[in-house]
Amino acid sequence: MSKSSMELPDCIYPCQAITNISPNAPTPKHSLYLSNLDDQKFLRFSIKYLYIFKKSVNLDHLKCSLSRVLVDYYPLAGRLRSCSLDDDKKLEVDCNGEGALFVEAFMAITADELVEPSKLPNKSWRKFMYKVESQSFLDVPPLIVQLTTLRCGGMVLCTAINHCLCDGIGTSQFLHAWAQLTKQPQTNLTIQPFHWRHVLKPRHPPTVNLHNPGYTKTQPPPQVNILKLIQSQPLLPTSFIFNPSHVLYLKKQCIPSLKCTTFEVVAAHTWRSWIRSLNLSLPSNLTVKLLFSINVRTILNLQKGYYGNGFLLGCAESAIKDLVENNLHHGVKLVQKAKSTVNNEEYIRSTVDLLEDKMVKTDVSTSLVISQWSKMGLEEVDFGEGKPVHMGPLTSDVYCLFLPVIGGDVNAVRVVVSVPESMVESFQYYMNESWEKKIQNGDYVKNEYHANESSFF
Repeated sequence: MSKSSMELPDCIYPCQAITNISPNAPTPKHSLYLSNLDDQKFLRFSIKYLYIFKKSVNLDHLKCSLSRVLVDYYPLAGRLRSCSLDDDKKLEVDCNGEGALFVEAFMAITADELVEPSKLPNKSWRKFMYKVESQSFLDVPPLIVQLTTLRCGGMVLCTAINHCLCDGIGTSQFLHAWAQLTKQPQTNLTIQPFHWRHVLKPRHPPTVNLHNPGYTKTQPPPQVNILKLIQSQPLLPTSFIFNPSHVLYLKKQCIPSLKCTTFEVVAAHTWRSWIRSLNLSLPSNLTVKLLFSINVRTILNLQKGYYGNGFLLGCAESAIKDLVENNLHHGVKLVQKAKSTVNNEEYIRSTVDLLEDKMVKTDVSTSLVISQWSKMGLEEVDFGEGKPVHMGPLTSDVYCLFLPVIGGDVNAVRVVVSVPESMVESFQYYMNESWEKKIQNGDYVKNEYHANESSFF
């Protein structure tokens, strides 16, 4: 059975498996303002992390430390609500101390049996996260945890953290804080969370001096919607590991010579490969985009411990013909240009002001969206029984993730994205094209495939 088709056994839920964990001390009761970067419709979902640990942590200890850390991170124990009764265009957090949902389960499987298949999760992996029956997104608690004990004595920890309250850096900060208090209950947090989002309030009146091409207010909808066409087909996850030697080889393809980072070259290569492998009849002059998150905390001098959404979408754009026919140098330069554009306080303020118009939305119609998880320390979370043997998303999506490679080189990156079944073979071909050519020349090492995962050693 291939990894991508592995069907997990059902979780067994004991009596009273679902617990509401509230802060163990009084917390402020107020409404928490969410910035325009927080409550975008693009972010109205929960970030779902899946961790596999070889050894379980005592359940009571985890619950106790979660109750303790929610004193500091008390908005996560609150509930989202609309600022106005007649629409949901602007959200806030009702910091009412209602609590996080904690679910206990057991699965008759071992950690070793899960590690390899976890690199390409399928819908079956959703069993690791309890599904809350709700009428709307607002009815779901901002923090849900399922702790699944395994037959071997290991555990799977799955967390669903509302993206409107935290970005990736903020979720990592929270998980490390929870882990710290599990190991050392009597200590103070190394990083105190900073809750207030008012530093990102729009100006009065909103002033858009610099336009962010990652957003649109286009009416009617675009004539070509790549995302919609992709999502109308059955999707399969793909995974590729880029070790430092592969990154170096990619950089050498940037002729004329170009100094660039690992993210820049792998992002450009993935974007170009994704466009080249689309089995769609697209006009060669169609503008396609690469959207990727850029941390703006330093640019705006945000308070240490700020765990709200402190990122902006960088936007590289190119005509299909230029992206495909030029070498990798072209794509990398576009990524670098997008990064340098965001490195400007006025540009960030203009985007915040732009989003005051609730008709403006993220333009994903012809875009590949990349989220960077590989440099946030997520794989370092340790609740006292060792670091995880796997960390990744609960399920794969059309949005592309850059993940750390646990057990590999610290500078390696795993690229995970789901594509239409009809596109898998061509996407693998283009992602691996450089390596295949080098192998054919006899000057590269073995290329190993595992189902839909391409991994080079």
